[in-house]
Amino acid sequence: MADTSVAPPRSLRKGTAKLEAVELAEFLLRPDPQDPRLTSRVEGVDEQGRPVETAVVTERPLTLYLNRQEIVTMMTIGDYPDYLAVGYLLNQNMLRPDDEIEGVDYDEELDVVVVRTRRETNYEEKLKKKIRTSGCAQGTVFGDLMERFDEVALSQGARLHTSWLYALTRKINTAPSLYLEAGAIHGCVLCQGERPLLYMEDVGRHNAVDKIAGYMLLHGLTPDDKIFYTTGRLTSEMVIKTVQMGIPILVSRSGFTAWGVDLARQAGLTLIGRAKGRRFIALSGAERIVYDAEHRDEEEAPRHGRKGARDDA
Repeated sequence: MADTSVAPPRSLRKGTAKLEAVELAEFLLRPDPQDPRLTSRVEGVDEQGRPVETAVVTERPLTLYLNRQEIVTMMTIGDYPDYLAVGYLLNQNMLRPDDEIEGVDYDEELDVVVVRTRRETNYEEKLKKKIRTSGCAQGTVFGDLMERFDEVALSQGARLHTSWLYALTRKINTAPSLYLEAGAIHGCVLCQGERPLLYMEDVGRHNAVDKIAGYMLLHGLTPDDKIFYTTGRLTSEMVIKTVQMGIPILVSRSGFTAWGVDLARQAGLTLIGRAKGRRFIALSGAERIVYDAEHRDEEEAPRHGRKGARDDA
């Protein structure tokens, strides 16, 4: 198998080298809307029957193996398959805290990624073959997600300054992205203070979350002082994955679901939605918020999206 996108072996044990020892710059990774692999040009007509050409996001299958066993086929835009594979296994609790990853092998021609661990694994009894679609509600095996939910203790010392939040929304909304180029995509951003660090996009928000989880694991990023930003709805799945990743603060420009709010309160997660300009609503964990910025009624940050695009797609 061609080894075209290999992450270095990392241990999941405590003591993994942390990138916090190095000064973190803004956007360690962010979308490249000019990458020809991620979009295609398609001809059509507009509302007046005039010929137009527009960019559309690519969507391709990626089959994930854990050692010798096929786990799932997911639909993805195809960037960062190593981070996506590791993050998916981590968030589905198929990787344990004491596991060691010996390699991640990706074959672009076959659309296959293999994660190899030192521990022997066998999920044949637990899993049947699953096709993971780009539909937002179809991307996760719910029972697997909940296995460790009640065991996670989120940092009580984490804080979110309103000045950070306003700066983050401005930086994220104005950053080049596939959403601005072609739409039909979700974005997630890992932040620290007012700095956006990792910006991942995909056709399903679950994929974007898993890419960030995989990067954090393979590069030793700790979650306690991080903020997670998503363009999508604050659903139960988003809350569960954020809690499992150990991130204490979850922010969205979109709205909430009732179960998402209930789970956030149960876990002690700071949950902030409808964050646009200098406005937001916190429905859980408001004790972490530091109100250090002057409030203004007008929208100061540009809208992240094309004209007419819906915020909670």
